Amino acid sequence: MSAIEFSCFNRVKAEDLMRVINEDSLRTHLIDHPYFDTNSTQAWMKGKIKTDAVQGCRIRVVYINGVVAGWCGIQPDDNGFELAIVISQKFWGFGVSIFKTLMRWAKELGHKEVLFHLLESRPEYKALHKMSTKVVKTEMAGRYFTTYHVSVG
Repeated sequence: MSAIEFSCFNRVKAEDLMRVINEDSLRTHLIDHPYFDTNSTQAWMKGKIKTDAVQGCRIRVVYINGVVAGWCGIQPDDNGFELAIVISQKFWGFGVSIFKTLMRWAKELGHKEVLFHLLESRPEYKALHKMSTKVVKTEMAGRYFTTYHVSVG
């Protein structure tokens, strides 16, 4: 059985996380942005550490079997709080387990509803439809997303 662990951003080397967030297979499902270098990765990580300190947020690095697999969390959104799961393609099969952990965190943090934005490059998911109070198409940074409004509880 594979072990999933979550760690604070200040406990990971920027280079280890940079390898994942610069993967082309992952970037196809994210808003366009320049590739990260060590300095931009460190600055981005500092931003995630600040976000983690915000009431209602929890941002973590994901390790699978001791390897940095990506990051996940609950972070502010223009319409409340959103879930984020950004993991290396070789670990995509772990997304459901990570999602379930995020939903437990959302409950612990007192959220009633969270948003989950999936870029237009991703298929719509029946399971997410079933647990959502509403599903809408949204536009952010010139890209289109399917946004799931997921009830917590």
